[in-house]
Amino acid sequence: MSGSLAAAAAATPVSRIGLGLAAVGRPGYINLGRDRDLPADRTVEAMRRRSHELLDAAYAAGVRYLDAARSYGLAEEFLADWLRARPEAAGDVVVGSKWGYTYVADWRMDADAHEVKDHSVATYERQREETRALLGGHLALYQIHSVTPDSPALTDPALHARLARLAAEGVTVGISTSGPAQGDAIRAALEVEADGEPLFRTVQSTYNLLEPSAGAALAEAHAAGRAVIVKEAMANGRLAGAEVLRHAAEELGTTPDAIALAAVLRQPWVTVALSGAATVAQLWSNLGAAGLGLPELEDLAEPPEAYWRTRSSLPWS
Repeated sequence: MSGSLAAAAAATPVSRIGLGLAAVGRPGYINLGRDRDLPADRTVEAMRRRSHELLDAAYAAGVRYLDAARSYGLAEEFLADWLRARPEAAGDVVVGSKWGYTYVADWRMDADAHEVKDHSVATYERQREETRALLGGHLALYQIHSVTPDSPALTDPALHARLARLAAEGVTVGISTSGPAQGDAIRAALEVEADGEPLFRTVQSTYNLLEPSAGAALAEAHAAGRAVIVKEAMANGRLAGAEVLRHAAEELGTTPDAIALAAVLRQPWVTVALSGAATVAQLWSNLGAAGLGLPELEDLAEPPEAYWRTRSSLPWS
């Protein structure tokens, strides 16, 4: 599937941008500005309609990679409904999801915990069946959610054997990463083999102008033949208000979010960068990054530990 993802991304400049459903699959998330972006009454049906509006707009614009996860509330269900209603699109998109976090907020925005992480074999088997029941044969990519260097997912031979069986069924197996040591997790994942072959064929990591520390490891992953998916290119909305991006956007006649995404897409090792849009207007603005030339930007990078500390303090809204 890493090949099919790369082929889909190579079709047009816009198709190097994928649509992530984290912001619209559940009522609470940590993107800044969601209080303005989403309906005040975030019922299941209201969020289903919003996700379908975004999927319609993204597909019409040429987006061909769609990203969900078990922990994104009902994102897999919303996506499955959309695929059933639009068979012409179902055979034309690459669908990825992730396992390893369980959504526990029960559709409450004020929950004490929204998701629980567990990379055990038992969680994989449970969540794989849940994903299979919803997405069935549409699923092309299944990633372990938020791998860190100490994750048992990197060293558990029983889990690796099960993931290898999934790969033998035609589903590409990958990882996503998080935290200040993403580079270490990526490099460890590149060494994991099953039956003498690399197990993890895709890597999805946070990379943006504030947190570029995984860049060298992602370049190594690309050089080793892995597809690279970038998430959180907007730093959970923090970059939308960055003064340097506002000035650059004014010069180019575009928007700060397009600048932030274009800064990611100009990296030669990026296969797909995800839009986390919560509105169709945001999606169209994000898509302005495709083919956008950039001026030189000042270095905005924060120390990784500081970046992730700030991220962990963002409120669920």
